[in-house]
Amino acid sequence: MNWDKMLGVAEEITDRVGKQLLHDFGQAQATTKSDGTLVTQSDKWADRTIREAILQTFPEHGVLSEEVEHIFPATEWCWIIDPIDGTTNFARGIPLWGISIGLLYQGTPVFGHVAVPPLQHSFHGFWYGDSGLTGPTGAFLNHQPIHASSAEPSGNQLFNLCARSTGVLCNPKPFPCKIRMLGSASYNLLTIAAGAALGGVEATPKIWDIAAVWAIVQAAGATWYALDRAAIFPLQPGQNYRQRSYPTLVVNRPEFVSMFLPWVQFLGESI
Repeated sequence: MNWDKMLGVAEEITDRVGKQLLHDFGQAQATTKSDGTLVTQSDKWADRTIREAILQTFPEHGVLSEEVEHIFPATEWCWIIDPIDGTTNFARGIPLWGISIGLLYQGTPVFGHVAVPPLQHSFHGFWYGDSGLTGPTGAFLNHQPIHASSAEPSGNQLFNLCARSTGVLCNPKPFPCKIRMLGSASYNLLTIAAGAALGGVEATPKIWDIAAVWAIVQAAGATWYALDRAAIFPLQPGQNYRQRSYPTLVVNRPEFVSMFLPWVQFLGESI
C-alpha cells in the first residue's frame, strides 16, 4: 500500500466534499430513516461522491457505506464511509459534524481519516495491530501528533455521552468527570484521542460510525472497550452490517475501564 497516496486521496476527497457540505450546512431538509436517524440529500450526495472517487482511484478495493452498501465485500481492502457523521447537527445548523473514512485490511481497520469541516479539523491515524503491515504510525490532528491524556479522572476532566446513554445520569453516585454530549459519534471519541476528554461512550454506533475512529483512537494510545464483550473486527464477507450496533466505551488509560464500567455497562447488556 502506498500510504502517502492513500492519505492524499482521503484528504482530497473530504476537502472537496466538505466545501459543498459547508454550503448546504443548516439548509438541508432532513427525513427520518427506518432506524429513526435523520438523512438529507447532502448525505446521499456525499456518500455517492466519496464512493465514486475511491473506486476510481482504487478499483480493486471494496466499499461499504452508510447510505447505500451495507454488505461487507470479499476483498482484501475495503473502505467504510460515513458521509456525514452528526446529520442532526448538520441539518439543525450546529457546527459539529464530520466526514469519516476508514480503510480495512482483511476486515480490520488499519487507517482512519475524519474531517470536521466547520472546525477545519482533519484527523488521521494508522493502526496495524497484528495485520503484518508496516508503514507510518501515530495519530494526528491537522498533521500534528495527538495523544490520549495521561490525567486522572476528576471534576475538571471531561467524559462524553451520546443521546442513548443518558441513563448514566440515573446512577445515584457522583460521576467522576464533567459530562458533555456532542452529537457526533466520531468527534465524541476523537476528543479522547486528542487528549481533550478522558472518556466517552456510544450506545448504538454502527460500523460506519466507528471504523475510521477505531484506528485513530488506538494509534493515539487510548483504550477501546466493547461493552457487549463481542469482538468487532474482523468483519465477515457477505454479512449485512446495516442493523448491527457496537456499544463502546473509550478511555484514555486501560486502568480506567473498571472505573467507568459501573456507570455504562448496562448499555452492553441492553443490546
